[in-house]
Amino acid sequence: MLARRTTNGPFRPGPVRREHQHLLMRVAQAAPSHFNSQPWRFVLIEDPRTIETVAEISGQSMTELIEAGVFFERYRRYFRFTEAEMEQRRDGIHIDHLPGPLRPFTRQIFSDAGLRLMRQLGVPKKLGEDNRKLVAGSPLLLAALLDKSEYRPGELSGFYSVFGLGAAVENIWNAVGALGMGIQFVSTPMEIPRQWRRLQELLHVPDDLELMAVYRLGYLPEEGKRPSIDWSSRHRKSLAQFVSRETCGVPEQE
Repeated sequence: MLARRTTNGPFRPGPVRREHQHLLMRVAQAAPSHFNSQPWRFVLIEDPRTIETVAEISGQSMTELIEAGVFFERYRRYFRFTEAEMEQRRDGIHIDHLPGPLRPFTRQIFSDAGLRLMRQLGVPKKLGEDNRKLVAGSPLLLAALLDKSEYRPGELSGFYSVFGLGAAVENIWNAVGALGMGIQFVSTPMEIPRQWRRLQELLHVPDDLELMAVYRLGYLPEEGKRPSIDWSSRHRKSLAQFVSRETCGVPEQE
């Protein structure tokens, strides 16, 4: 669990073995759920045509989010630009890999002026194409859904369902490393409602299920090329920052 990683780079091109796919489904199934309701549903996607369509939607979403500045505005508070900043905050992501023309402007890159520069340099389209290639080169996609008879937002059942799906996905995330595999959210379509609806239509999601997330999976190469803009996020908060003893007012000491 402490060795868990998220894969930002490409996978090997070969298919994921069927027994490994089923093993991941079994470890997901082993997760706890309220009254053993097992509200999760999964779709395993290997058809290259479907994967290519998901990739196009994901790449288009990335370009649109970067071009409009929505992505940076929404998540700017998580960006860190130096190791010292990461050591102090111990959360967020360290932006430590940028295209050459942007490196002199690292700290300003997510400002309004930086965004204008990125547009001039064609960075949104480049990032969108990088994203498309990553998804398109993934031999396996995994869609995670919830049964709406259990998933009722605003009720405790809704919380229990999301909690259970989170546990199931975390089991998958922890298991892929033992199989020489990696996993990553295909997250950008989730940011744009109309693109998310396109995915739902593509996967023929019925009315009684809610599409919650899509992931890309595959076997890891020996060494992977980093995306144009990349980050590291291995820092974790100290115990005193997130654990208390007896009451909320007494931070736990290391």
